[in-house]
Amino acid sequence: MWMDILIIIRIEDPRIRKYAEQLGCHLTNIGHHIRFGPENLHEGGDKLFDPAHPPDLVVVVGGDGTILLTAQHMPIQIPLIGVNWGEVGFLADLEPDEAFAFFDQMKVPIQTEQRMRISLAIDGRYTGDALNEALIVTDRPAKMLKFLIHINGVIAERFRADGLLISTPTGSTAYAMSAGGPIVDPRVEGFLMVPIAPFMLSNRPHLIDSSRTVRVTLEAEKPAKLVIDGQIICHIGEMSTIDITRSQHPALFVDAGENFFEKINRKLRHL
Repeated sequence: MWMDILIIIRIEDPRIRKYAEQLGCHLTNIGHHIRFGPENLHEGGDKLFDPAHPPDLVVVVGGDGTILLTAQHMPIQIPLIGVNWGEVGFLADLEPDEAFAFFDQMKVPIQTEQRMRISLAIDGRYTGDALNEALIVTDRPAKMLKFLIHINGVIAERFRADGLLISTPTGSTAYAMSAGGPIVDPRVEGFLMVPIAPFMLSNRPHLIDSSRTVRVTLEAEKPAKLVIDGQIICHIGEMSTIDITRSQHPALFVDAGENFFEKINRKLRHL
């Protein structure tokens, strides 16, 4: 059974373009309909595809940043699989030399795994969804911020730090891991909150069930910003509130049959 497949590439490297063209020809030869995404995702906005006529599958040839950008620009979430052409590629399940054989054997309907995303609102206004993480940092280097955390309406913590990461389990292998957070099974549905360089060493990462309501209040007379998946940047002011909830629109990753913990172990050895 044929599928309508959209291929997205990171365009900076001509080798990627050549590989993607070869992959597209191969997919055409085995009976699929192929189309390529916009040349520049940053300029594509929400027009990655027409939501009334979405593709059956999106194949991203690039690194984790390209995968995150693709998920951000999907008007609706459809199954996605990454072919790693980055440094490590925690979000990509295929290496370039594995992709051709994988698509030869791929069965329709394809099996997918939902990945929780977090939805963020600043002062009650929806700001965006994050597949990896949301980062709150000061606009000015070497300045600390003061955070007040409410969980289910109750004050859970108040602390000072260089910043705060609110990560999904999928994002636990990204910035959150570098900041001292744990690796979390992506099937767990929760918010991982990791203070960045906290003033007190007792301020440790928290894993919070996604059914709880979480609110972060910025108690600082310093300009700050919220960065979503490294793509969306919003400026926030003193006493602004950031509400974190589980998104109603999880990302859909194709199940490539690879064990999560084996993949993490293998990729961490290459860091």
